[in-house]
Amino acid sequence: MNKAVRKAVIAGNWKMNKTRPEAKALLEELKPMVADVKDVEVVACVPFTNLETALAATAGSNIKIGAENCHFEKSGAFTGEISADMLAEMGVEYVVLGHSERRQYFNETDETVNKRTKAALAAGLKPIVCVGELLWERECNITEEVIARQIKLDFYDVSAEDLKKCIIAYEPVWAIGTGKTATADQAEEVCAFIRATLAKLYGADVAEAITIQYGGSMNAGNAAELVSKTNVDGGLIGGASLKAADFTTIIKAAVNG
Repeated sequence: MNKAVRKAVIAGNWKMNKTRPEAKALLEELKPMVADVKDVEVVACVPFTNLETALAATAGSNIKIGAENCHFEKSGAFTGEISADMLAEMGVEYVVLGHSERRQYFNETDETVNKRTKAALAAGLKPIVCVGELLWERECNITEEVIARQIKLDFYDVSAEDLKKCIIAYEPVWAIGTGKTATADQAEEVCAFIRATLAKLYGADVAEAITIQYGGSMNAGNAAELVSKTNVDGGLIGGASLKAADFTTIIKAAVNG
C-alpha cells in the first residue's frame, strides 16, 4: 500500500448473512476492537434489512456502512430493488457494485454495472466496483484483456473527478468463496495492471490516487502479505468479515502495511 497518496480501505461484504440482532451484536463487538484505527477506512457492507440497525450501532464510531448493491433508476416499477438515493437518504456511504455473485446469479453485465456506478455517484455514494476473471479466462491467459474490458466498460463516461470517489476491488472469480487465494504476487500483478489501465484512460496522477482492493478470500492468515504489496490498498472481505476478531486482524495488517 502507498498511504501517502491514496486511502487504504478494508470493507466487509457480509453477503446474505446476519439477522438484525446478529448484525448489532457483531458491530458492537467490532467497535472497540477498531476504535484506535486512524489511517485505514473500516467499512461494513451489510444486507438491506440490516442497514438501519448498522447505522444506529456505528453512529459516532469510525466504522462506515455500505450496501451490497443498488439499482440504476431513481424510482419506478422495479419490484424488490433499492435506489441509490434511498441508500444515501439513510446515511449509507458506500455501495458494492458488480460483485461476481451479482454477475453470475443475477445476470448483471458491465453495462448495468456502469449504470449503477453512475447512479451511485450521482447520489453521493462511494462505489466499490468489482472486477475479476474466471478460472477459465486465467487459464487461457487472457486475464489482462478481461480486466481491461471491464474497467473500460464499468467506468464508461465516468469523469476523472468521479473516478476518484470510487474504489476498485479486484476479485478473481476463482477465489471467491472457494478458499483459494491468488498469491500476493498474482494480486499485485493484476492490481498494478488495473492502475496502469486507469493511467492510460485518466492519466498517471488520477490512477495513483485510486484505491484498489484485493477481494478474493483475503483472511487473517494472508492479509499481511497481500497488503504489503504496493498496489494492494486494502481488501473487500467476505467470510472473514463475519468474525470480529478475524476482521480486526485484517484491519490491523492494513494499518501496519
